[in-house]
Amino acid sequence: MTPASATSPPTFSPEQLSEVRRLQSLYPDPRGALLPVLQMAQETLGHLSLEAQDYVGSLFGLSAAHVHEVVTFYTLFFEEAKGRHIVSVCHNLSCHLAGAQEIIAHLRQRLGIDVGETTGDGRVSLFSVECLCACEGAPMMQVDDRYEVNLTPEKVDRLLEALS
Repeated sequence: MTPASATSPPTFSPEQLSEVRRLQSLYPDPRGALLPVLQMAQETLGHLSLEAQDYVGSLFGLSAAHVHEVVTFYTLFFEEAKGRHIVSVCHNLSCHLAGAQEIIAHLRQRLGIDVGETTGDGRVSLFSVECLCACEGAPMMQVDDRYEVNLTPEKVDRLLEALS
């Protein structure tokens, strides 16, 4: 996929279009391939701009609004450039009751950013998410592809220091 320029939207390469068609052929309804195609676009571009969402929708005969609803529903799709590391703190009931708000406040102070933002050096993006499915280890967060449970501010500091 090539990034959008001032005059043209992002587009897939011929090889990527072939992969889109292959993925669509795997499902009785080709729209079943929407998630992997969005993932492919995000891996290529780094995020899913509105233009990229519109382009992917055109490959499926879907409106930009439909694709946008999908992108904004899933927490692993990003509409803006993200940091090298993604820190997502669960704020659901179990985590909230176990101190998630304090962990989020600590991260905001430590990183100098608000939820939904990325540090100035592009190192870390911070998110607060609905559920990460580890209620027994609350409060918990996901750092890239690792789950961290039973958080304390000290544990959070150690985890951040270990990030490159």
